[in-house]
Amino acid sequence: MNKIRAAITGVGGYVPDYILTNNELEKMVETNDEWITSRTGIKERRILKGDNLGVSVMGIAAVNDMLAKTKIDPKEIDAIIFATVTPDMTFPATANIVASAVGATNAFSFDMGAACSGFVYALATGASYIQSGMYKKVVVIGGDKMSAIVDYTDRTTCIIFGDGAGCVLLEPTTEDVGVMDWELRSDGSGEQFLHMKAGGSRNPASTETIAKREHYVYQAGSAVFKFAVTNMADISAQVAERNNLNADNITWLAPHQANKRIIDATAHRVGISDEKVMMNIERYGNTTAGTIPLLLWDYEKQLKKGDNILMAAFGGGFTWGAVYVKWAYNGQ
Repeated sequence: MNKIRAAITGVGGYVPDYILTNNELEKMVETNDEWITSRTGIKERRILKGDNLGVSVMGIAAVNDMLAKTKIDPKEIDAIIFATVTPDMTFPATANIVASAVGATNAFSFDMGAACSGFVYALATGASYIQSGMYKKVVVIGGDKMSAIVDYTDRTTCIIFGDGAGCVLLEPTTEDVGVMDWELRSDGSGEQFLHMKAGGSRNPASTETIAKREHYVYQAGSAVFKFAVTNMADISAQVAERNNLNADNITWLAPHQANKRIIDATAHRVGISDEKVMMNIERYGNTTAGTIPLLLWDYEKQLKKGDNILMAAFGGGFTWGAVYVKWAYNGQ
C-alpha cells in the first residue's frame, strides 16, 4: 500500500486595499525610504482599516478565495487551523469564526500561535492529520493583523509589519507529491528579545500597561537578526540535506518575509540562486504567519506539479522550522 501524504490542492489569499508606503512612514517617524529599503527590502505594506475588523476578515476572504478556485463544498472540510498571534479576541478561536463564516459547519477548528513560524507549524500539524488517515480535507490558514499591535511611534518596528492572510487546502494522495518532510524547533529563552509585554495572564491589561505602551510588539532587532539568520538557514539546510535537495533540484525557496538580508542569507546557505527565491516583501512587508501562504498565493500560476519547494521561517518565541513540499498540481 502506497504511503498517504498531504497534498496542497488549493491556495487562497487576501491583502487589504490600503497601502502604507515608506514615504508615508517618513511623515510618522524619523526614517526615510532609502533607509527602510536598504535594510529590509520593504517598499510598502497593506493595512486593514475600519472599525471592528479583526484578522478573521482576512482569513475568511482567503478561504473563500480558495473555495472559489477549488470548487469544494465547505461542508466537506474536516478541520481548520489558523496560525496567528493577532486573534480577533482571546476566545473564541478565530478559526471558529472563520469556519462559521465560510460554511464549514462540519469542521473542528483551532488557532495556533507560533509567531512568524506559525504557518509551517500549522502545515506540519495539518499534514499529520491527513497522513494519519483521520481526515480528508484540512484547511491551514496563516495570517495576522500586525497593525493592531504595532506602535507607529516606534521606527524600529512600524516599518516592518503589515497585514494579510493566506491559506492552503490539504488533501490525501498516494502520488509522490505533497508535504514530504519537516523539522520544527523552539527556544523559549528568546522571549526577552521578541515579545509583547502586556495583555496576557502574566501582565493583564491595566491603565498602567496602556500608559506604558506595553501592548505593542517589542523587538531587540540585532539579536533577533542574528538568531534568525543562523537558525532559519541551518534548519533549511538540514531538511534539504536529509532529502537530497540541492541547488539543482530545489525549484523554489519560500522563506518567511521578515527581512531581505535574512532571506538572502538563507538562500546562500542552501546554495539557491536569486531567481529561485520567492519574494514579495517589498509589497507586503512582514505579515508574520501570513508570509509563506501569501508567497504561494502570489506564485501559484508559476508552480508546476512535482516542483520541489523548501519553506522556512523564524519567529518570536523563538520558533523556527522548515518544510519540504513537492507541489501537487499545475498552477491555474
